[in-house]
Amino acid sequence: MSELVTVFGGSGFVGKYVVRALCKAGKRVRVAMRRPHLGNDLRVMGVVGQVQLVQANIRNAESVERAVDGADAVINLVAILNEKRKQTFDGTVHHGARLVSEAAKAKGIKKFIQISAIGADKNSKSDYAVAKAMAEDVVLKNVPTATILRPSVIFGPEDNFYNKFAAISRLTPIMPLIGGGQTKFQPVYAGDVATAVLAALENPAAQGKTYELGGSETYTFEQIIKYIQATIARPRGYMKVPFGLMKFGGGVVNLLTKFIPFLDAPFTGDQIELMKTDNVVSEKALGFKDLGINELVSVESLAPTYLYRFRPHGQFEEISKKPA
Repeated sequence: MSELVTVFGGSGFVGKYVVRALCKAGKRVRVAMRRPHLGNDLRVMGVVGQVQLVQANIRNAESVERAVDGADAVINLVAILNEKRKQTFDGTVHHGARLVSEAAKAKGIKKFIQISAIGADKNSKSDYAVAKAMAEDVVLKNVPTATILRPSVIFGPEDNFYNKFAAISRLTPIMPLIGGGQTKFQPVYAGDVATAVLAALENPAAQGKTYELGGSETYTFEQIIKYIQATIARPRGYMKVPFGLMKFGGGVVNLLTKFIPFLDAPFTGDQIELMKTDNVVSEKALGFKDLGINELVSVESLAPTYLYRFRPHGQFEEISKKPA
């Protein structure tokens, strides 16, 4: 019988790519999610019966234990970008990872993949970065053979990075270059992250190690914004805005998003804090090549295939006006 892998966060942006990759590899996949009745799109990623949806809340120990029962491996992808009511960085990212890794330990599961992020740091002023680092620590404490994957900013048709700034470009005549726009990013395709998850899962040599996952190219925030605007044919003016001023505005947004669940904030103070540090793979870190992955999808080859919808005339814009 093929290996059974329990995936927490399998219904999310990156999670769907991971589930698809596992199915293609012939794994049996159990997706633990709060609302399994909304996950029918996951069932068709494999053959009949290959994908099982189970109810679980990463903050509820009993449901987590049921989700990992009988599994051969566990993948934890659960993450949030901003805090809303009970969904806090510490409660969801840190303590959620604690419950999942404790359950895996109790069941004797050695194969464990924890998705973290470049910039995870217990000494950071960002609550997100601190929670990610604490999640890494607790996972490795409970399951020393766990593999930690730290991706940079992740892009793809459903991303919350390129899509977000493209959407903002439709509404404002001036784009803010946060902190001067010189923060560096190494965007990585969601499908490549999923490939790395599968590679780490199947390679015993990856156990107990940490890998940083960055794309083939590095860009400044200013370069990313200008690329997006050229791709969607919406040239805009630019204004360099200090981190301090942006963080103040983000702090107000933080308070609003915590108490207004349906508010989709363009940025938060915590995200501005993260942008003070370059989001790129460190020189000595293990990466894609160490997992046997040498070919990566570039931003330029994929982003235009989903950003076109932000052009003034959608897919027809290329006929009347090519992006600069």
